[in-house]
Amino acid sequence: MKIADFTSQAYETELVEKLRSGDSTAMEELYNTYKDRLHSLVFERVGRDQAVVEDLVQEIFLAALSSLDKFRGDSQLYTWLCSIAYHKIGDFYRHQAREAKPGELPPGIDSIEPKRIWDTEPTALSVIEAEGTRHTVRQALVDLPWHYRQVLALKYIEDMPVQEISQVMRRSPKSVEGLLSRARKALRANLTEADQSD
Repeated sequence: MKIADFTSQAYETELVEKLRSGDSTAMEELYNTYKDRLHSLVFERVGRDQAVVEDLVQEIFLAALSSLDKFRGDSQLYTWLCSIAYHKIGDFYRHQAREAKPGELPPGIDSIEPKRIWDTEPTALSVIEAEGTRHTVRQALVDLPWHYRQVLALKYIEDMPVQEISQVMRRSPKSVEGLLSRARKALRANLTEADQSD
């Protein structure tokens, strides 16, 4: 089977029907088809701890299998799995925040490349590319609320269009556009504030 077939609507519909009927080979097929992409997504978001990544990927598949009735087929199966993944990653960060030491940065925060956010705004770009600002940028990202970090990651790391982000975050496309705008503005404000305090 060609790779392209894995993402076709007919393939996904058939796979979901098999899963709903309790077909164990379909469960294995789901895992084998999407594990590498989900592993990469989680790996980039939570750091390089393989045990944590493997645990989260397993949780994502278990959650998907237990909530198959919620998959309506109005998005790609991978987009739906991403939605589950980001909720699990969010839970992970909330747990980390409760246990974090003061000033500690969460793993995986370097995944976002802020310079891509302002490719048309040279003043912000110059702040980001200036010598010694790497820690400042990381801290500016850490200081953002989770949903701001999530929307920035989906847009600038996953390269998802607004329509797909809206499915992952369970928001309307208009709401996602507003959230992206506020997230970019908040990150810019954090960078400006950090720059002025130096």
